[in-house]
Amino acid sequence: MTRLLSIKTARIISVLFVPPSFTLIIFTVFAFILEQSYLKSLLLISTALVFGFILPVLMFGLFRKRGLIADIDAKIKEERTFPFLLSILFYAPGLIILIYYGINIISIAFWFCYISNTLLVIVINKFWKISAHMMGASGPFAALIFVFGYSALPFLLILALIGWARIKLECHNLYQVLAGAILAFLSTYMQIFLISKYFGYA
Repeated sequence: MTRLLSIKTARIISVLFVPPSFTLIIFTVFAFILEQSYLKSLLLISTALVFGFILPVLMFGLFRKRGLIADIDAKIKEERTFPFLLSILFYAPGLIILIYYGINIISIAFWFCYISNTLLVIVINKFWKISAHMMGASGPFAALIFVFGYSALPFLLILALIGWARIKLECHNLYQVLAGAILAFLSTYMQIFLISKYFGYA
């Protein structure tokens, strides 16, 4: 009974904290914190909603319905590459929109990380099944640390819950979870720092 409960808990955590959820949440936070214009805030939230949440979720649901992904956790490594590539196609127009309308450079840099980090996952996925769930949570954690500093550290609890859930569901081992968390954090923080510094923010 205890094992069944822990499995159900892990499943709930895994479903709630899918990468698109963080995309929408973090960019919504940035829309209210970083943007000086109501219209730009609305644009950022709308872009995150459409290109970072709705389209990726619909794509995954369609792939599951057509049997292109065998299970909800995408446990088969080879089945993950094409969805990752399509995700980049979703992120690209979003990036163009944010640049065109002069959204805050931190949000633009963070959005760019979704493209670059996904490309990185595609390369790694050819050889090893790194945890995309952890990357999808740790990247936003890095962005929050960049903007809010140490006050964002409580977010580590969410990372720990996601890591536990992915291991409990036997989707990844400890090394794959840790690698996803560390790689996404370092990659995202460094890219935001360099891009924002280049444009005179940092």
